[in-house]
Amino acid sequence: MALRSTRRTLCALVLTAAAALVPAQSSPAQPSSAARPCGGPVRPASQMTVEPCDTPARIIDKAAHIVPTKGQLAWQKREVTAFTHFGMNTFTGREWGSGTEDEKLFRPSRIDVDQWMRAYKAAGAEQVMLTAKHHDGFVLYPSRYTPHSVAAAPGRPDVVGAYVRAARRAGLKVGIYLSPSDGAELPHAWHARWVAEIRKKQQEGIPLSLPERVALEDGDRAPRGLGRFGNGSEVTERTIPALVPGDDRTAAVRSGRLPTFRVRADDYDAYYLNQVYELFTRYGPLDELWLDGANPWADAGITQKYHVAQWFRMIHRLSPDTVVFAGPQGARWVGNENGIARETEWSVTPSAEDPWTVMAGGLPNDSTDPDIGSRAKLLAPTTTYLQWYPAEADVSLRPGWFHHPGEHPKTPGQLMGLYEKSVGRNASLLLNVPPAKDGRIAAEDVAALTAFGTAVRQTYGTDLRTAGPGPWTFDRIGVAEDIRHGQRVERFTVRARSGGTWRTLARGTTIGHRRILALPRPVTADAVRVTVQESRGPGRVAPVTLHRSRAAGD
Repeated sequence: MALRSTRRTLCALVLTAAAALVPAQSSPAQPSSAARPCGGPVRPASQMTVEPCDTPARIIDKAAHIVPTKGQLAWQKREVTAFTHFGMNTFTGREWGSGTEDEKLFRPSRIDVDQWMRAYKAAGAEQVMLTAKHHDGFVLYPSRYTPHSVAAAPGRPDVVGAYVRAARRAGLKVGIYLSPSDGAELPHAWHARWVAEIRKKQQEGIPLSLPERVALEDGDRAPRGLGRFGNGSEVTERTIPALVPGDDRTAAVRSGRLPTFRVRADDYDAYYLNQVYELFTRYGPLDELWLDGANPWADAGITQKYHVAQWFRMIHRLSPDTVVFAGPQGARWVGNENGIARETEWSVTPSAEDPWTVMAGGLPNDSTDPDIGSRAKLLAPTTTYLQWYPAEADVSLRPGWFHHPGEHPKTPGQLMGLYEKSVGRNASLLLNVPPAKDGRIAAEDVAALTAFGTAVRQTYGTDLRTAGPGPWTFDRIGVAEDIRHGQRVERFTVRARSGGTWRTLARGTTIGHRRILALPRPVTADAVRVTVQESRGPGRVAPVTLHRSRAAGD
């Protein structure tokens, strides 16, 4: 995946036949301004503007009243998502492709999507997400808008369709990853010059980057698409969807049964919007859309300006409850690819820009800063918006994002540790499990996932206190806020009573949806309580839960 280089069915939709998506003065999430913007009570919202007249106390009060949308709330309750990297790279042995690969290289003997879902459910996943298009640009469904898709591969397998149907049969929510970067769409003349430059660098003994090495391996083959990525094409008014000859949607679009959108876009933006439209109208509803921020060719001088405000508005019109990774009213990157959240992880974050106009929520340094939600950050002079923007912690079961035969999965014990440091720190765990060339998840991967899922259920599936009155022996403590009302706790202490004496067991900062405190050794106590020392408003902390860890097995 390499995240960062700087990372209702529509028949039930009620929309006008043509919806304009030109940039607006306010976003769908932004409350209207009151006559007195800095007076009166602060009312809950998922996004608020910080006004010049707001006092520090009012800004903190606003932060205390930032709450998740319906989609975000449901998303945070789905604590584990299984990520599926399967595509051209599975068959070339790469992590990043070049976009020049022959479609016939993608030739799985079978695609056992039901086996994937069994493995994911065994691990405790409640949502799954497929890479419909990675940076190489190869598309895992028969798109109308590119020659570089499964439509040109042996057997023409609609992997996205099979995946979505299997997930729904298994009772799992579904997300789609659609890479904005697209190597198949690199301009052909530019690509030829670039390859010549790479050869010269190699001859001179200059180290090559991964994208350069991959391009050199593929030699003089041209990108397989139509040259739309970063081609400098003119921004003009266009209609989404762009109907193609023989398009089976023509009657539905002309009658208004399928919506249309007027946008101002260049060639690539129009291509990307058409693919987003295809995914939502063909396979929706989608519970998450994942927008990767990587651009493997930025250092080589090829860039593509994304007009994301139009993307976000179209997605919101098509599916208001979809959580968009790196989008407004969505989810954010935790800041690493290790599956580990911060000790202090805020779902309420500040932004210097309207989150509906930029990727990554307007957060500095692409969410990698160690502190993104403290009072100091909220009160910084650059803060102009506050937003509910929870963290998603991504990690792969194997060293690579795609399956490589020589690699092995993490142990169940390692996975349990990641669960406690992601879900247990107010983040969602996005665990990548890549199928192999034979279209199945490897047996050793299934074994690790099953042991991990069993250990999580045995440890956290029951609160020891429900078994009867204490004393109880435990080494894990669960704390949670009712995030329907926001995230407010800034510092807390957990104390336990044993032999009539109270002592401190653990201290923490943020709580959020869920906080797991791991004790170094088991403790026996007949009472446990949480004391909140600092908070942004009246806390809504759920009763503490007690657990005893089970060996996940290595």
